[in-house]
Amino acid sequence: PARAAISGGRVLLGSERQLGLVPRERTDAERRAWPSPMSGLLDTPELVLLADAGGLCVLASGDPLLHGIGASLVRRLGAARLRIHPHVSAFQLACARLGWPAAGVELVSTVGVPADVVARALQPGRRLVVYVSGTDGAARLAAVLCAQGAGASRLVVAEDLGATTERLSETTAAAHDGRPAGPLHLVAVEVRADPGIVLHPRLPGLPDDAYAHDGQLTKRDLRALAVCALSPAGADVVWDVGAGSGSVGIEVLRAEPTACVVAIEPRAERVARIRENARVLGVPDRLAVVEGRAPQALDGLAAPDAVFLGGGVSVPGVIDAAWTALRPGGRLVAHAVTLEAEQAVLAARARIGGDLTRLAIAHAGAVGAFEAWRPQMPVTRWTVTKEDER
Repeated sequence: PARAAISGGRVLLGSERQLGLVPRERTDAERRAWPSPMSGLLDTPELVLLADAGGLCVLASGDPLLHGIGASLVRRLGAARLRIHPHVSAFQLACARLGWPAAGVELVSTVGVPADVVARALQPGRRLVVYVSGTDGAARLAAVLCAQGAGASRLVVAEDLGATTERLSETTAAAHDGRPAGPLHLVAVEVRADPGIVLHPRLPGLPDDAYAHDGQLTKRDLRALAVCALSPAGADVVWDVGAGSGSVGIEVLRAEPTACVVAIEPRAERVARIRENARVLGVPDRLAVVEGRAPQALDGLAAPDAVFLGGGVSVPGVIDAAWTALRPGGRLVAHAVTLEAEQAVLAARARIGGDLTRLAIAHAGAVGAFEAWRPQMPVTRWTVTKEDER
C-alpha cells in the first residue's frame, strides 16, 4: 500500500534525502522538499490547497505518528483526511538490537527542544531511547547526563539503523569523547547515578534544594499536596499565579508531561530563575512564563483547567479573575499564609464554596544538645472546583 501511494501520487513531499530514495522510474510526480523551517509550508494555506487538490503523498521515516510528521499533519489537516502507512520505527529497531522489551522502555525526543528534557526521565534503572538531531546529538545528550549526575549511565549510539551502514557503539555518558555521529542516529540509555548522587523521582515533593530560589518557594510538603490537589490530567492547561521559583508548575509537568503550564510572575529575576529551574528539571518545553502582575497579566491567556494561587492571593481581583477564567470542571487551589490572604480566601469561599484545610507542618531540629519540633508557618488551603459554585 505504501508503494502504491507513492506510485499514484501527484505530488511527493518530503526531505531531500527521502525524495532521493524514490526511484525516478517509480513515479513522475512533482517532487517538493520541505522548506526550512517546515512551518514555511506546514502552517500555511498552501498545504491545505495541496491536500484539497488530491494526490499529495508525504514521505516519512518509520512511524509518522511516533514523534514524526504525522502528528503535525493530523493537527493541520485532521485525521479523517489522511491515510497513514507506518513502517518499523527507529524506536522498535533500537529495542530489537538491544533485546529490550519495548513496553519497559521510555521514548524521549530531543528533536526541536533542548536536550535537557531528558532530565525528567532520569531515574536509576530506567531504560530510554532518545531521539536526537544533528551529528552532535549524542555528544549534547552525554553532556546533559553528566551535568545531571548520571554520567555513569550506559550509552549506545545507534547510527543508520536498518541500513547496510548500521553501526552501534557503546560507552558511558562520562566517557563519551564528543565524536560526531551520523546525521541519522539515536541514543539508547540505561540510567545510572554517579556515586553520591540521588536522581529525582517524578513524584511531587522534590527537595527544596532542587530549586534555585530567593526564599519565594512553596516548601516540599506543601508543594506535594498542592500538585495532588490540582490533579493535572492529560493536555490540561495549568496556571501557576505568583509562581516565585516555578516549583509547583514544574512538578505538575514532571508528573504529567502532556500538560501545559503557564507561570505568571511579576519580577524579572524570578522569571529568569523559573526558566532555569524548568531547564534543569527537564520541563523547558511545556512551561511558558508570563512576566506580569495578576490579575492584569491573566488577560488573554489560554483558559485553564487548574489554577494554583500561591502568591498575590490578597491582591484585589486575582481570585475573581482566576475563577472566571477557569473552565467548567476546573480546579482552583489557593494557599494563604498571611492574615490578609486568608481573609481574601474566606470571603471567596463564602461566595463560591469549596473546602478549607489547615496545614501545619513541623520538622525536628536541633535545640542545643537536644531536638525539638520546629514548625513552619501554618497555611490555609482552599480547594474548589467549578461545579462547587453556589
